[in-house]
Amino acid sequence: MLVVEDDQGIRDYLSLGFHYEGFRVRTAATGSEALAEAAREEPDVVLLDVMLPGLDGFAVLRALRERSQVPVLMLTARDGVDDRIAGLTGGADDYLVKPFHFGELVARVHALLRRAQPERGRVLSYADVTLDTDLREATRAGRALDLSPRALSLLEALLRHPERALSKSLLLDTVWGPAFLGDDNIVEVYVRQLRRALGDPDLIHTVRGVGYALRLKAA
Repeated sequence: MLVVEDDQGIRDYLSLGFHYEGFRVRTAATGSEALAEAAREEPDVVLLDVMLPGLDGFAVLRALRERSQVPVLMLTARDGVDDRIAGLTGGADDYLVKPFHFGELVARVHALLRRAQPERGRVLSYADVTLDTDLREATRAGRALDLSPRALSLLEALLRHPERALSKSLLLDTVWGPAFLGDDNIVEVYVRQLRRALGDPDLIHTVRGVGYALRLKAA
């Protein structure tokens, strides 16, 4: 998920709230930052504020639609009919006026993801490891893996970038969120849990000085 909001208080509130809902959250404070983040890694869904410094939300939406059909929910304090029409005709999938109830926002996001599911492909796999990101179910060689929600999120991060070394700081930010203030050794704890569940400690490589990579052992 990408949260695009220039108000730091609202941005942090949404980031933390969706983090606790099990989402991987990235944030941007400006339209330019949002487009850069989306280009770096396409999010599953975008929460896009209309009133942004520089490029406003409508301009960001147009730029996104030139290259992607990622679900976009626009957030704004402007509740005029013309504004809603501009957002929806410009390619937004939904439109919610501030102030809103967080529970309603979560429900709308889940609805967007369900609608997008048939065309976006929700199954990640590498070698004989498979993860259904909607059902939150993982298997190895057809055998179900008993993983905690956090371990599933860590496996998802690795499966999204197979054979690429991911730093501990990136994994912390992706899986635990930017608001996490605990010990970064928590990554090692969950890597051990994953290795035990996979039954192959060599599948998740430790890349010295960097972090971890999902990679088959060289023959």
